[in-house]
Amino acid sequence: MKSLNKHVKIINAATKVFAKKGFFNARISDIAKEAKVADGTIYLYFNNKFDILVSVFEEEVSNMINQINKLLVQETDSKKKLGIFITKHLSMMKKNRNLAEVIQIELRQSNKVIKNYRNNTFVEYLDIIATIVKQGQEQGVFREDIDPDIVKRVVFGALDEAARVWSPPISLKHTAEEMADQVTSVFLSGMLVAKD
Repeated sequence: MKSLNKHVKIINAATKVFAKKGFFNARISDIAKEAKVADGTIYLYFNNKFDILVSVFEEEVSNMINQINKLLVQETDSKKKLGIFITKHLSMMKKNRNLAEVIQIELRQSNKVIKNYRNNTFVEYLDIIATIVKQGQEQGVFREDIDPDIVKRVVFGALDEAARVWSPPISLKHTAEEMADQVTSVFLSGMLVAKD
């Protein structure tokens, strides 16, 4: 249990340091200092800095997947499912600004390690959106001519940008629920005024 706590402390510290300094400027000693452990302790749990970054993504995104899936399993309506995904994603990003910052910046890196992560594990998270769209198409709720794999990227791109409103220098006062309502409404209804 003690080693698990240290592992979590290091992950949390790394998320904070990566968000503040960026991955390439962060040092193992910065992470150790933030976690209040000796530099050498980091190497008992991780091979290097890339290993820590991938672990941050793996563990945090797995946690996000689990939380969202628990909510989605209770719902059958595809429109509501999309709203649940959007709301939960934005509330998690607002709650954990450091993780949001790391996702927004580091997932765009061209490094091979990050590319492999982005092309494998993170796709599982995005596939939740694609699955919702496919279910909606089967239910006759969503248009047949839209590609779920394109939609998942469009939705995530919108959420990624929307989550930036809580970062300085923007720091708007919108709640996660207000942002989610706006994003969900745009995706489900578009911006055109309904014609009679």
